[in-house]
Amino acid sequence: MESIGPKGLIKKDEFVRVIIQCLHSLGYQKSATCLELESGVSYKSLGLDFLESQIIDGNWDDCINALNGIEDLDEQMRASALFLIFKQCLLECLSRGDDLSALTVLRKRVSKLQVGEDKVHNLAFNMLSLKDMGLCMIDHSVIVDLRKKLVVELERLLPPPIAVPENRLVNLVEMAVSAQIDSCLYHNSFDAISLYEDHQCGRDQIPTETLQILTEHKNEVWFVQFSNNGNYLASSSSDCTAIIWQVLEDNKLKLKHTLRSHQNPVSFVAWSPDDTMLLTCGNAEVLKLWDVQTGTCKHTFGDQGYSVSSCAWFPDSKRLVCGSTDPHKGIYMWDCDGNEIKSWRGMRIPKVLDIAITPNEEYLISIFSDKQIRVLNLGTNMERVVSEQHPITSLSVSEDSMFLIVNLNSQEIHMWDVDGKWEKPLKYTGHKQEKYVIRSCFGGLNCSFIASGSEDSQVYIWNRRSSKPIEVLFGHKKTVNCVSWNPRKHKMLASASDDHTIRIWGSGRLKNRTSC
Repeated sequence: MESIGPKGLIKKDEFVRVIIQCLHSLGYQKSATCLELESGVSYKSLGLDFLESQIIDGNWDDCINALNGIEDLDEQMRASALFLIFKQCLLECLSRGDDLSALTVLRKRVSKLQVGEDKVHNLAFNMLSLKDMGLCMIDHSVIVDLRKKLVVELERLLPPPIAVPENRLVNLVEMAVSAQIDSCLYHNSFDAISLYEDHQCGRDQIPTETLQILTEHKNEVWFVQFSNNGNYLASSSSDCTAIIWQVLEDNKLKLKHTLRSHQNPVSFVAWSPDDTMLLTCGNAEVLKLWDVQTGTCKHTFGDQGYSVSSCAWFPDSKRLVCGSTDPHKGIYMWDCDGNEIKSWRGMRIPKVLDIAITPNEEYLISIFSDKQIRVLNLGTNMERVVSEQHPITSLSVSEDSMFLIVNLNSQEIHMWDVDGKWEKPLKYTGHKQEKYVIRSCFGGLNCSFIASGSEDSQVYIWNRRSSKPIEVLFGHKKTVNCVSWNPRKHKMLASASDDHTIRIWGSGRLKNRTSC
């Protein structure tokens, strides 16, 4: 058989055949027919073409003989195809009032097929139900449509080379494009991929340039997080305040509210999923709930003796959980009015360093005892513990609820699957972390990237498929404590530093557009 292509890997007849199929699927029937005539290659195999002609004409005996005459078809596949044909034959017998023929087909033919008793019984029950309800009388035009539908079902069922898999050429091209995207370390766009050239993104697809420096905090900035809709950024600082920033259309940020009710450093913030409320807390601080639009404190949870290290929201924006570094406090679930709904505490729940709820509400994930990740299934109450060899300082969960990352003071970031199928994590290295709390995050299109702060005053970015950083961002003068990737503006990143500033990073294109 003749081959084509530089490497001779493609069989010419098969290539032409899938092109003909594609032309048919696109509605170019004349072009498909011309290609068949010119190439001498038929879209459908002779056996399949004859089988389908007998189906359209309703010649069921010839149809069955044609199917049985097709070679290289395993018996299970043949039985499944025959079942579909007998199903149509039964319906047509009942439609013309030939109950005896229908019963003969059911008893002598269908019952002998190796398709499972349940399937045969269901078919018999459905046919009898149609008969009892008087729904068997079907117009000839409907019969013709059902025969055409049967042809399509058989084409999907029968394997190659008898039939060409549906949309084969489109699927092949899509696989090639997907492979190029998967190998592109910087891919970060929804834009359609051109078929005219091999795909390769540049570094301008991710945030690498400083767009803005925010200097309103008076001391070290410990935490930043973009809102879920990407329209706001919240930051917290050792100056005992938190700030809500608004992201403007020109990608600049302006101060919206300064939240001043805390008496101690604020080390953590969490946006409600609907972005109408914000939680703030700190290791020596209580948990406070704020109204985003007004900047007023709506509620303070617990008393002054109850310090909260981290907090998280349930997807309904009505319930929240918080964890404490006090081993006697554990984890609390509250509603927005401060009513306790549930708690987890005791010897099995020592001090909680970080906490998260997966966006699909399946799991409550917490970091406790420095080196353990506790994954609790909220539906089944089943618990799984993942142990690390080095202390964990922070936790982040991907937007699709599939993965989590933890920062370790061994200068590694580990990514685990939330469902617990992996025996070992994926590891990311290159940043510096030995003694401080450093936070990382997922980001970009489909959470394809990981970003992290670092004790060397730089921001590091990895593609999730690569253990080494693809970019290192310079600009801060002291330790970068936390980063947050805008979940809607995929080319915007924020970083918080001990140098009292927040840097907003964007792509080179975004920077040029902003400065115009």
